[in-house]
Amino acid sequence: MLFSSLMGPPSVQAAVTGPSTHAQSASLIDVTSGRILYSKDGDKELRIASLTKIMTAIVAIEEGRLDEKVKVTSSAFAKEGSSLYLKLGEEMTLENMLYGLMLRSGNDAASAIAEHIGGSEEGFVLLMNRKAEQIGLTHSHFMNPHGLDAEGHYSTANDLAKLTAYALHNPVFKRIVATENKSAPNPNESWEYSWHNKNKMLRLYEGADGVKTGYTKKAFRCLVSSATRDGQQLAAVTLNDGDDWNDHARMLDFGFEHFPLVEIAEQEQPVQNMELVTGRGFKYPLAKGEEESLTKKLILLDNRAQGTTAEEEQSTDPTFGLAGRVDMHLKGEFIGSIPVYRKGSYIPPEPKIEDDALGGIGDSVTWISAWKAVLSRLLSP
Repeated sequence: MLFSSLMGPPSVQAAVTGPSTHAQSASLIDVTSGRILYSKDGDKELRIASLTKIMTAIVAIEEGRLDEKVKVTSSAFAKEGSSLYLKLGEEMTLENMLYGLMLRSGNDAASAIAEHIGGSEEGFVLLMNRKAEQIGLTHSHFMNPHGLDAEGHYSTANDLAKLTAYALHNPVFKRIVATENKSAPNPNESWEYSWHNKNKMLRLYEGADGVKTGYTKKAFRCLVSSATRDGQQLAAVTLNDGDDWNDHARMLDFGFEHFPLVEIAEQEQPVQNMELVTGRGFKYPLAKGEEESLTKKLILLDNRAQGTTAEEEQSTDPTFGLAGRVDMHLKGEFIGSIPVYRKGSYIPPEPKIEDDALGGIGDSVTWISAWKAVLSRLLSP
C-alpha cells in the first residue's frame, strides 16, 4: 500500500489532454495512488442520484457487522424509486442488503441500512458527512442515504472519484460492486431474491469490476465505473452524461494507455550509500516523460526511533528498526512516502483483510488503522 494515504491525497494532476465526453462533469482516478488523471469541470457541484449509495455502502461496511439482521421499517418500506420490494418487517443480513443496494440500487435497502446503522436516516447522514470530511471531500454534502433529489444533496466528479478510490481499498466493498448476479434468501416466498447488476460496464468492458449507476429526473444519467488491467485499477465518474457507457470506455482506455503504473521503488531496495532498505515498494501512474520530473528525498528519524535492542528487533512492533522515510515528489508536488528500515532489522508485513471476512471485519480494520496511525506519526513531515 502506498503511504500517500497517510500524508493526504496527491495534488498533482495530469497534463495530457484527456478524451472528449458528453458529460457535464467527469473525472478519472488511479485507485492505488489517488491521482486524478483526467477531469472535466471536476469540482462542479451537481446532483448525484444513486451514486450516493457508494458512500452509504462504505459507511455501513465500516460501522456495521455483515452478519447482523437489518429490519425493514415503515419508513423504509415501499420507498419511492428503484426498489428491492422488501416487505414491511422483513429481516435480511446487512451483507445481503448491501448487495441489493449496490446491484439493484434499492432505495428501500438504503433507508433500512441507514436506520439500522445510524439509528435513523438523520443519524446515518451525519455519519456520511463525517466520512466525507475524513476522506477530504470538500465539495460534497449528503442529505439522505439513497440519492433521491433533495436540496443540499450534492457532490462533484472529483469528490466521487476520491470516494470511490477510498471505497475500493475495502475488500468487502470491492467484492460486492464487482458481482454480476446475486441470490439471497426470501423469508416470505418460496423463491429466492435474484439480483442482476444494473452496471452494464461489467459486461461491456474488459476488466470492469464496479461500481454504481444512478439516475433521477434532475440529476440525469450518472455513472461510476472501475476496471483493472495489468494490476492497475482505474475508476471513472460522469455526471449528467447521455452516452456514459461509451464515454467510460474511452476514459478508461485513455488512463490505461497514457498512465501506466510505474515501479519507482521495490520492497527492501537498498538506499544508496546508507545501511538502509525500503520497507515497501512504490508504484505511481506516470505519463510518458514524467519520470524525469520525479524526485526522492530521504528524511531520517531522531534517536528515539532508533535506540532499540536486539530483543526488540524481534518484536512485531512496526516501529522497531524504522529509520525514516523517503518522500516522493512529482514536479515539486508531494505524491507519497515509504518507510525505510535499518538493514537486518524487522520489517513488518503489510496487514491484510480477508475478502470473505464476515462480522469480525471491524476488528481487522481497527488493527490496520492502529498500525497506520503509528507509522503516520513517525513518517509525517
